[in-house]
Amino acid sequence: MRNWILPENIADVLPREARQTETLRRSLLDLFGRYGYELVMPPLVEYVESLFVLDDPALNLKTFKLVDELSGRQMGVRADITPQVARIDAHILNRQGVARLCYAGSVVHSRPDGILSSREPRQIGAEIYGYAGIAADVEVIELLVESLSVAGLAQVSLDIGHIGLFHALADAVGLKGDARDAVFDALQQKDLPTLRETTAGLDAGIVAGLLALPTLYGSQGVLERARAVLPEIAGVSSALDTLQALVDALDARGIAYRFDLAEVRSSDYHTGLVFAAYTPGFANAIARGGRYDSVGEKFGRSRPATGFSLDLRALTHLPFPAAAAAILAPASDDAALIAAIRQLRAAGETVLVDLDVRLDESPCDRALRQINGQWQVVSLA
Repeated sequence: MRNWILPENIADVLPREARQTETLRRSLLDLFGRYGYELVMPPLVEYVESLFVLDDPALNLKTFKLVDELSGRQMGVRADITPQVARIDAHILNRQGVARLCYAGSVVHSRPDGILSSREPRQIGAEIYGYAGIAADVEVIELLVESLSVAGLAQVSLDIGHIGLFHALADAVGLKGDARDAVFDALQQKDLPTLRETTAGLDAGIVAGLLALPTLYGSQGVLERARAVLPEIAGVSSALDTLQALVDALDARGIAYRFDLAEVRSSDYHTGLVFAAYTPGFANAIARGGRYDSVGEKFGRSRPATGFSLDLRALTHLPFPAAAAAILAPASDDAALIAAIRQLRAAGETVLVDLDVRLDESPCDRALRQINGQWQVVSLA
């Protein structure tokens, strides 16, 4: 067997793509910092119980498991960083006020999200803990939109939904267990025939509301239509009020959006507003986020939270940038040459010492040459 073959949906990142990915990572972390987000770096592996904030079958299925030889306990390779950040906020930082935290690192999935999806995304995200008001959701959405702008994506569509609509309707008719999951799956797929089948025999008014959710899509008049066709129950009214408050805030900031009230594709820990960003050329959402209140309850401290994450590798796009132009320097112990190389590097230049460098494989367009006893930069052209 050829020992250089990698597992399916696992790939090396070669220099040009790696350069773009790393440049974007640094730019986004700098952006997060200007908003006041503090960087945390959770470990790649930890005890499996800490990798899930609640019973999350989908995340559990995506998590690689192994046995810790030191303790004998089961460990997991993280498939999502948000539960780890929730643990840090709840159990380690233990702040009384709002905490703005961000992160960037690899996660590993035991199975891909799609045919073309990587099983090792480079996840980056920002999260707010300790504030239940709509202002926190507005901030993370604003930060997400600016992040995608930094990534060079000019055409972005932001879909907004509220998972509380489904939960309110499902609770109203007592949907539980497998029956609830079946209705939820059909709603995610906007599969109306299956949705009718899985809700057969339930209260007609609630069924009408569930069947209406996939039709409540667009940028104008959606909330008005939703109030007209959805049953007047507390959870539904509360969710629609939240969406209206979000609309007012996004309009004030000039952020474009559209509604998809059947947009419930989220992690099991999401509890309220959910949103996803799409752009031409990408089949799936390039970023997702939403509210996940009480996410730290498992770690002994229940706190409201909201945030978003995206895969840095999914945002890389052709053409990948070439390396910056460089200067070729001879290999020598000459003190003046060493000083000249150090001075150029300190000024931000890339200097390659000539260890049989091939010019057709290097970015060198200039060279250091000794002219009249002085080391000078000259063009290779």
